Amino acid sequence: MREPMITGVGISDFGRFPQLTEESLAQAAILDALDDAGIAIGDVQAFYCGNALGGHLPGQRTLRELHTAGQAVFNIDNACSSGATALNLALQALKAGQHDTVVVFGMDQLSNLGGGALPMNQSDWNNRRGMIMPALYAMRARRYMHEHGVPASVLADVSVKNRRHGMLNPIATFCKLVTREEVLASRPIAEPLTLLQCCPAVVDGAAAIVLTNRPSQGKARPVRVRASIVQSGVFESAPVDMTEAEITARAAGMAYEAAGLGPQDLNLIELHDAFTISELLYYEALGLCGRGEARHLLASGATSLGGRVPVNPSGGLIAKGHPPGATGVAQIVEVCEQIQGRAGKRQVEGARVGLTQVTGGGIWGVDHAACSIHILSA
Repeated sequence: MREPMITGVGISDFGRFPQLTEESLAQAAILDALDDAGIAIGDVQAFYCGNALGGHLPGQRTLRELHTAGQAVFNIDNACSSGATALNLALQALKAGQHDTVVVFGMDQLSNLGGGALPMNQSDWNNRRGMIMPALYAMRARRYMHEHGVPASVLADVSVKNRRHGMLNPIATFCKLVTREEVLASRPIAEPLTLLQCCPAVVDGAAAIVLTNRPSQGKARPVRVRASIVQSGVFESAPVDMTEAEITARAAGMAYEAAGLGPQDLNLIELHDAFTISELLYYEALGLCGRGEARHLLASGATSLGGRVPVNPSGGLIAKGHPPGATGVAQIVEVCEQIQGRAGKRQVEGARVGLTQVTGGGIWGVDHAACSIHILSA
């Protein structure tokens, strides 16, 4: 059996589009991915849809108007990790011989929700106490700053870097260049986090990929999936270190082992920077640097375009936004385009190996509910 390869990618603009539907955004991404792969929709045997906030049967609602022929549709909700989890399940099906060509897509439309923090399950103890995501990450930021003597300006520099990258990404329609001073002076959200240190709250978008065991007919060389890992959070009843991203470190170790690679082999990373502190914590969890050393890695320029291992060359969630169901697939699209040399002004020179990391869900007693990590290569 041939190794499953990504042979086509498609992505919508990420922005505020209340006049559209999440289905129409996903349809455009799917059709672009099929065109990129050089195949017709009738060649696809199954569809895997990642969606967190769109209600029942988002995959079927999307595909109905594309006149599919009754192929299997799987809807996956794993919070912000939905799209990446959909890819993991699709890979399993291809490797098991159930299908030979599938489409994985993710979508969400936050403009319908009216803004603010994402709606959470109010039966959860943390959420009832107001421990929503901005508050949780603010606590993690404050503890990290205390433990390692990190000033607020370091957090702001993450936003400056990612928005600078995002200005080179045509789909990041919300993005503007900012200075450290502007980031720090923006509206307080949950101290020490300010508005420009949080991903935009009202963003719509979709992304899609074609995955196949068949010989590629695509416009660009196919991309290998060297590792695909999904892990869930471990319940902890005792006090935990909020500055340790345990689930990401655990999933990364499994991904590196599966791929036969290490952090030193990566040419770029797309990670879950929903808040500026997230990126610093994930530098350390992914093994890019030691505990407490993220500020120095950032300041060195290693994670900027032109550096040793650019992180979020797309602009990340902070610059382009975070429609939860789409994010995991959008990260894959970015790494594929980088490896294929199709990333335009944000192209990472010599990109051959990339990693994506996305967490999902906040529930009481665990670091995160889910984490998905993929390693792709030429």
